[in-house]
Amino acid sequence: MSTTTDAPAKPRRALPPLMLLSEGAAERLRDLYAKAQEGRLLRVSVSTKGCSGMSYKLDWVDERGPGDEVVTDKGVTVLVDRKATLFLIGTVMDYERKAMSAGFTFTNPNEKGRCGCGESFHV
Repeated sequence: MSTTTDAPAKPRRALPPLMLLSEGAAERLRDLYAKAQEGRLLRVSVSTKGCSGMSYKLDWVDERGPGDEVVTDKGVTVLVDRKATLFLIGTVMDYERKAMSAGFTFTNPNEKGRCGCGESFHV
């Protein structure tokens, strides 16, 4: 005689968000979406490039593509290329202003290293 016991399922660990925006990034994107890039969306992807092997790529697009994931944080929407999702899980996108430059930056917990100039990374 066989008996089957149904053990309670272990609760699944919550997955980290695909990507988050800092307040600075959200503010800059709101400004861009309202003015220079009105009606467009920012797409974040990863390309094979640089001395460490990969780099972040930002493109303005008119609409969501079939391979895009939608990320909405702080009331702002960005698109993430589905091929880049495994490399970007848990990444925080920021907007930094320095004395001689300004731009979007990424804090990616999946990065194992960066090249000396900071333009590329590897996981």
